[in-house]
Amino acid sequence: MLPAEPSLDQETFAAIERGFAEFNSGKFFECHDTLEDVWRGIRGPSRNFFQGLIQISVAFYHINNGNLTGGRSQFEKALANLSDYGDSYAGMDLAALRGEVQSWLNRVVSGQDLRCNVADLPKFRFQKQTG
Repeated sequence: MLPAEPSLDQETFAAIERGFAEFNSGKFFECHDTLEDVWRGIRGPSRNFFQGLIQISVAFYHINNGNLTGGRSQFEKALANLSDYGDSYAGMDLAALRGEVQSWLNRVVSGQDLRCNVADLPKFRFQKQTG
């Protein structure tokens, strides 16, 4: 059974969107701060989901600063935290995100070249809701 979807008020949703925009533009430290503020107010089954997103942001922050050990550790923690949420959760395509994160983790572990542009990095995206 998948964890229940989070119930988000307008202010929290706006903060998440701000954090996603920060992540998607390569502002990983700022994203970490923004999503951590959201995470502090989250209780219940979606808490690890938000922690996983924060950990992805921290991993890229570490990698950008040459701390591959820290990046690897955060990717591993993020994948573990996101593993219980199925392929889609809270409007996000988690299957695709986990696949991208796993690919980056493999690059770190194998010592591949990690230089890239922001456009090459995974993106945090909400799926279009149908209804």
